[in-house]
Amino acid sequence: MTLLSDAEIDERLTAVGDWNRGQPGSIDREWTFPDFAAAIAFVDRVGEVAEQANHHPDILLHGWNKVRLTLSTHSQGGLTDADFQLAAQIDRAA
Repeated sequence: MTLLSDAEIDERLTAVGDWNRGQPGSIDREWTFPDFAAAIAFVDRVGEVAEQANHHPDILLHGWNKVRLTLSTHSQGGLTDADFQLAAQIDRAA
């Protein structure tokens, strides 16, 4: 996997929509759900998608109904196409 340039990251962020640059070398997105159970159900769906892709986000469940996902290709030290592919799959699962 090849690290993406800043221009490539900006282009892909435009394509995926609600994802944002997070810490250097990552993108993140946050969802708010009606209750804790819905937030947990979403985390379960993300887990299934991530396992199928063999690419795993950092997951933060906070508040009682908020989930923040952070994507980065840790082995490459930044963002790769795999992060944006997974972002799109997660969006479809949401």
